[in-house]
Amino acid sequence: MTQESRHCGLGGLAVSERQVYLDHRSQAGQVSHSPSIVFTVAIGFLAFVSAVQAQVRDTDRVNTQTPSSGQVSEPSGAHCFLLSGSWCWPQQAARSVEIQVQADKVQEPITPAWNYFGYDEANYTYSTNGKKLLRELAALSSAPVYVRVHNLLTSGDGTASLKWGSTNVYTGDASGHPIYSWAILDRIFDAFLAAGITPLVEIGFMPEALSIHPEPYRHDFPHTQLSEIYTGWAYPPKDYKKWSELVFQFVDHLRQRYSDAEVRKWLWEIWNEPDIGYWKGTREEFFKLYDISVDAILRAFPEAKIGGPDTTGPGNPRSADFLRAFLEHCSHEKNYSNGRTGSHLDFISFHPKGSPVWQGDHVQMGISHHLAAIKEGFQIVASFPEWRQTPIILGESDPEGCAACSAKENPRNLYRNGPLYGVYTIETLNSTLALAHQEHVNFIGAVTWAFGFEDQPPFEGFRELATNGVDKPVLNAFRVLGLLGDERVTVTSSAGLVPQTIVLEGVRGQPDINALATRKNREIEILVWNYHDDDVPSEPASISLAITGLGSVRRGLLEHFRVDAEHSNAFAAWKAAGSPQSLSESEAERLQSAGQLQMLTSPEWISIERGSTVLQFSLPRQGISLVRLSW
Repeated sequence: MTQESRHCGLGGLAVSERQVYLDHRSQAGQVSHSPSIVFTVAIGFLAFVSAVQAQVRDTDRVNTQTPSSGQVSEPSGAHCFLLSGSWCWPQQAARSVEIQVQADKVQEPITPAWNYFGYDEANYTYSTNGKKLLRELAALSSAPVYVRVHNLLTSGDGTASLKWGSTNVYTGDASGHPIYSWAILDRIFDAFLAAGITPLVEIGFMPEALSIHPEPYRHDFPHTQLSEIYTGWAYPPKDYKKWSELVFQFVDHLRQRYSDAEVRKWLWEIWNEPDIGYWKGTREEFFKLYDISVDAILRAFPEAKIGGPDTTGPGNPRSADFLRAFLEHCSHEKNYSNGRTGSHLDFISFHPKGSPVWQGDHVQMGISHHLAAIKEGFQIVASFPEWRQTPIILGESDPEGCAACSAKENPRNLYRNGPLYGVYTIETLNSTLALAHQEHVNFIGAVTWAFGFEDQPPFEGFRELATNGVDKPVLNAFRVLGLLGDERVTVTSSAGLVPQTIVLEGVRGQPDINALATRKNREIEILVWNYHDDDVPSEPASISLAITGLGSVRRGLLEHFRVDAEHSNAFAAWKAAGSPQSLSESEAERLQSAGQLQMLTSPEWISIERGSTVLQFSLPRQGISLVRLSW
């Protein structure tokens, strides 16, 4: 396949990927063509072809000579519709980018804020693929990796489905006396600890026997609308004393089973997104639930670190108002549990999300919306002197809002299968670190709400880190983040955008070709990426990476890791294999290998003169490079 034809198709996707999308639409009964429409389109197409052919002849006469050299160049890719029958985007000229790293100019330490993950379906935790993925997450770096899950107190038999999980920890006898059962819960936490995961424990949701509105209880998503999933588990308790005792018994059981030394590392939260349907009570009833739950947690384990309120993104005025009211309650209002002023709060959490849009032939990411919500949340926290330095965890920080909504019905979610998801995550993280510095707040973590989904076809377009045990490219973005050191050093890029511009406008004109550099003992790491909101083809950037400040070092071992359309990309390998909808054992093994982090070139020892070196490489749109130099 030629370079031009590979650039053609639906949103810059390869032909096989475009066909997968069209197959999905056809299977859903959404693709139909009436004869009159086809005839009209055909007439219009013939007129278009005639006009474009004339333009192509003129364009090629102009572009086949390079003025400076007189050499013949390739014709423009602007007319490849005529060559392949697919729509194409005009190719921009290759851009030269200079990145300079000063290895001896140390800035502030860098916190591994990316080491946080979460998902709805708690029972996936102890599946075979779930345990495998947990081990991979724990292996991302030497720092603790936190996992947050929904449904730890939800009633049910432990069977999982999309946006559902249960543990059945609480039921009642005929007289209404509590019956506690920890069997399913223990499977979840045993899997966490066996893999080396540190739990970020979410207290929720309401057991059926305690709910003021227990029926209906279990939803049937995706066979029901997303707005209809908030059933009996989302309501307040009918007895706050019994709820308090449940929370106490829950925490005490975990403390007894796993030891004080272990539980001391954990983080604790109450509920999820109480400003929307996840909480069917009033705002004041949530504050009551929070105060009573905090009291119960601290009675069971006085050293617990507890946060909240895990509201949705404060870019929405209603969510922003809820966050302010919660912080005001924790500062100055009467505590519903002990009657004193204020409530215990060790960290603050909220959930910013992006807003991608399907443009008919490609997805356009909504990073501006995402970062604006983060900035607003940081400013709200900073406006309270008593909370300004309190740690902030973005309890869910994602490109959009529904992990369990596939690309089959939502084509904007096609970004999740390829490298765009990973580079978006890095772009957002870099801007979030800059915003935290700008607003003088203590940002420590961002939860990526993605894991894996059982009993689904491979690469169905769910927001997940792995599919059917095969790692997606986004997981390799986290692997390169895990290779970073703990001290930032000065780095500049001639094509880097400032966060303020991205917050206001997104990345819609020139791409953001940027870098983050760190160091540790006898090693420096430079993360370079090429991001744009629009997932359309573009010429790769030509990178000149200059590293200075290496002192007396004369030789170094150079390693170059890459995530892009051709490297560290099991999705590309799956498409090349014909997009099989079920995987044989040999196919799964090949895809698992393709899903690992790969090097662009073999490691090599290079010479370093006068404490500096310059590296040259090409970086495609939505590509990520991690250059590591050690000595």
